[in-house]
Amino acid sequence: MRDFLEVGVVKGLFRHPVKSMRSESLAEAHLYWHGLDGDRRYAFVQSENRSGFPWLTARELPQLVRYIPRFERPSDPVHSPIQVTTPDGRVLPLASDELRQEVATAFGRPVHLMKLGRGAYDSQVVSLISQATLDQVTEMVGRSLTATRFRQNILIETYSGYPFAEEEWLDGMLTFGDSHSGPRLRLNRPIQRCVMVNVDPETAEKEPRILRAIALERDNRLGLYGSPERPGPIRVGDLVRLSVKV
Repeated sequence: MRDFLEVGVVKGLFRHPVKSMRSESLAEAHLYWHGLDGDRRYAFVQSENRSGFPWLTARELPQLVRYIPRFERPSDPVHSPIQVTTPDGRVLPLASDELRQEVATAFGRPVHLMKLGRGAYDSQVVSLISQATLDQVTEMVGRSLTATRFRQNILIETYSGYPFAEEEWLDGMLTFGDSHSGPRLRLNRPIQRCVMVNVDPETAEKEPRILRAIALERDNRLGLYGSPERPGPIRVGDLVRLSVKV
């Protein structure tokens, strides 16, 4: 038997059309088996890298976060072409050779674009964090931090207001919306953080003390990974329920 505890509301939704490029804020997103529709379905690949992690990310090229991808048809991210605004304001098709060459030149080695139907994820397909946790980390490092720095998909405003409360939800399930039959996400494990969190999502400037603080104060963990258990639409303002066994 299960009980449902109301733990908060959805405060923000984010998807990343191209891995490590600028994220976009959404009012609504469709949760599918492979994450949010349109999230990380494209990535630039290091053409000469034969390792198990060939993606070109802001770890190798921080300036990637200054490229702004946009779906031409935002309501149809599965099929829509993508246009990218470059740091100097030009708008180029994602699949253009001009953009590929610009990224390759900045990186200093050949790259190519890849489309991945299941997404180019480092680990699992959905990530979330609470606003209270962001506020606490902001206090820890002494500068304002947003969900976009941590590349999260779902930002939750918890009713408790306690930082890191989401860690207590591990192994539980979250249901979104007014109905118990809404989209559902199982929470699997904490997110191990890397140097990506040091990169400012607007300027690409690095601030090493952010990862250092998370490593020292939180054992290098911040936010949670989840896997979809039931697809459906999630909207900003949706009620969030935690399903627990009783």
